[in-house]
Amino acid sequence: MSKQYLLGFDVGSSSVKASLVDAATGTLVASTFYPETEAPIKAVQAGWAEQSPEMWWTNAKLALKKVMNESKATGDDIKAIGISYQMHGLVCVDKNQQVLRDAIIWCDSRAVPYGDKAFRDLGSEQCLSHLLNSPGNFTAAKLAWVKDNEPELFSRIYKVMLPGDYLAMKLSGEINTTASGLSEGIMWDFKSNAPAQFLLDYYGFPKDILATIVPTFSVQSHVSEAAAEETGLTVGTPISYRAGDQPNNALSLNVLEPGEIAATGGTSGVVYGVLGEVNYDPRSRVNTFAHVNHTATSTRLGVLLCINGTGILNAWVKRTVAPEGISYAEMNELAESVPVGAEGLSIIPFGNGAERILENKETGASIHGINFNIHTKAHIIRAAQEGIAFSFAYGMEIMEQMGMQIKTVKAGHANLFLSPLFRKTLSAVTGAEIELYETDGSIGAAKGAGIGAGIYKDSNEAFSTLKLIATEQPVSDREAYLKAYENWKKTIQNS
Repeated sequence: MSKQYLLGFDVGSSSVKASLVDAATGTLVASTFYPETEAPIKAVQAGWAEQSPEMWWTNAKLALKKVMNESKATGDDIKAIGISYQMHGLVCVDKNQQVLRDAIIWCDSRAVPYGDKAFRDLGSEQCLSHLLNSPGNFTAAKLAWVKDNEPELFSRIYKVMLPGDYLAMKLSGEINTTASGLSEGIMWDFKSNAPAQFLLDYYGFPKDILATIVPTFSVQSHVSEAAAEETGLTVGTPISYRAGDQPNNALSLNVLEPGEIAATGGTSGVVYGVLGEVNYDPRSRVNTFAHVNHTATSTRLGVLLCINGTGILNAWVKRTVAPEGISYAEMNELAESVPVGAEGLSIIPFGNGAERILENKETGASIHGINFNIHTKAHIIRAAQEGIAFSFAYGMEIMEQMGMQIKTVKAGHANLFLSPLFRKTLSAVTGAEIELYETDGSIGAAKGAGIGAGIYKDSNEAFSTLKLIATEQPVSDREAYLKAYENWKKTIQNS
């Protein structure tokens, strides 16, 4: 009996990851990333960030070669390919599918004035009710920068793409994208359920500059003869799923229904919730995109909340406050030696740039309520983790104001979610159950490909083998946690 493997790529800014998943068992067969050291990001000027799309393709081929060798798989064993990718990037190609310039990636801030001006000129009501976001610093605004600053190059652009669209083009020779992808570029009109013509007209973009739209879960294209020669894949293998990294992370946790939340807690923190109706935050404190399972008849929006000052605070505390040589696990134990609320000590974690949930204010991090007679390193460690959990809860309140009923938070078993104190605090304050799973983005992309190719009948079948590691139920007595949270919120409001 021949093997049935699903291949998932995850195109990040530091590396490209490739994973092979056994379609029948859902188990990971092999996984690797390339390069092993972080891929370069070009910063010609302050605030700029660019990468070569050709580098992504090279890294994808090298990662694929390694997983094929490790698993002893052949091209014929791979039945479908899925792609996850860094969001909001801009790739420009000519009619020969040649890249015209390095990609302007997600963390490049040069386009902010172009998005801000569009928001003012078009009006907040028009932008938020149709796009659900300000044009901000997203893909459309980046293209406006190219048009204004590189007009000769702009005139040669045949199509613009997101990073995942580019990888799919290299695999297939076809140029297409998804409604979800256009929405993350702020080029999708949710009222007309079509590309945002009013925004394209405002910026002076020809409508045919956008790629052909295909469903997120579908046979979007097939591996070409040229790509098969370069990769060892089999001609005709379907490419049947793609999504930005945050919607894809939610898919990898089987977060698809209203009220479900996917969260991550690395250097920064991300909370991504599913909303079942078209809505937006009038103060634009969160981003709203079409989720992977959004359709014209079944609204599924992904509300994305990014908090810059989360895990980086925990790392700072370990480096500068905690006893030297202590591990994160030992830090957690030390923090649990003091009471909930750290006996009146509060830490505001926003020390890593302007925060969207605070309407782009840069408040900085701060420590409040220190009592020299009672507070110790353990109190600071606890207050830091509580402050991070409170910032997640604060953002989730914005989601609730948009109509989301939060019942479950799902997360990978990694980073901040390894801390029992952090999990218990977040669960107690929000009243949500927290579920931890063993998964990652490239595995989610592989399983998404299985759905799109019809190997799985639906997401429930695709993720039936998703491994639940642990569950955190809200504690029965939440009073101390809620009191500490209210104290923390008062500090935010007065800062």
